[in-house]
Amino acid sequence: MSQPDRGRGRGRKSKPSPVSACALEHEWPLLRPEKVGDPAAVQALRDTQPDLGVVVAYGQFLPRQVREMPRHGYLLNAHASLLPRLRGAAPIARAVLEGDATTGISVMRIEREMDAGPVALVRELAIGPEETTGELEIRLGELAAEAIAAAIDQIAAGTLEWTEQDHARATEAPRLTRDDTPLDWREPASALARRVRALAPKPGASAVLDGEPLRVLAARALDDSTDRPPGHIQIDPTQRETPLKVATGRGWLVPDRLQRAGGRALATADFLRGRPIEDGSEFG
Repeated sequence: MSQPDRGRGRGRKSKPSPVSACALEHEWPLLRPEKVGDPAAVQALRDTQPDLGVVVAYGQFLPRQVREMPRHGYLLNAHASLLPRLRGAAPIARAVLEGDATTGISVMRIEREMDAGPVALVRELAIGPEETTGELEIRLGELAAEAIAAAIDQIAAGTLEWTEQDHARATEAPRLTRDDTPLDWREPASALARRVRALAPKPGASAVLDGEPLRVLAARALDDSTDRPPGHIQIDPTQRETPLKVATGRGWLVPDRLQRAGGRALATADFLRGRPIEDGSEFG
C-alpha cells in the first residue's frame, strides 16, 4: 500500500511513488487509496489476511482498525531516530540541525500517539561531520531495512521483546518549513553550516542579496576572526577554495554551492563568473 500518484518533478506530472513504481514493475498487488481509513481500503487490507504490517514514511494517520488488523495485532515502524528523542516528521534533518553526533533507527510498534509506541530494536549510526540530510537519509534507509528484517525474524522465532519509551524524555522533530530556511548571519558560522547541511538537498538554506533570493546548498565554517559585521561578504577571486566568505556572529561561513531562482546549482567559483558579487556586499 502506497500513496496515490502525485505531481512530481519540475513539470509536476502525476507519477507513482517509488514504492508504487517498484510494485508495478514486479506486478505485485498494490493499493493506493486517498485515505487508508476509507471503508474500501480497510476491506481490501482485510481481504489479504495479513500476519504483520510494516510501515515506513507512509504519511497518513492509521486508524485503530488498521493498526490492530494483522494476526499479530500490530504494525511495525522503522523510525529514523533514537526514540524517544526526535519524534515527528523530520527526525533526520533535526538531528543534523541540532548537531547530534549519533542517530539511528528505532523499530517500534505503531500506536495512536505519534512515534510513542514501545520499541523492540535500536540501531545506532554516527553522523559524519559534513554529512547532509540527503546523505544521511540514504544510510538510515539501508539501516532501517536491516533492522526491520531482524525484527521480523525475531517475531517469527517468538523472541522479540518490547520496551516502553520514557515519555518524559521525548523531544519533537516537526517538519521543516520555509520559516526554517533563512540564514541568520548573527549566528555562529558552525550553526549556519549545520543549517545548510540540514536543509540539503531540499528545500535548501536561503539568503537574499540585493533583493534576489539565493539558495545555499553546501557550506563550511571557518573559525577565523572576522573584521566585518555579520552578513558582509569578502570576495577574493585568487582563492579557488574560498572565493567568497560571509562574516557571521562568530567566524566565517564559506558557501561552496549556490543557486539562483530558476538556475542551476553551481560551485561558488562558477557561480561568481555568471553573477559577480562585489567585495563588501551584504546579505540581507
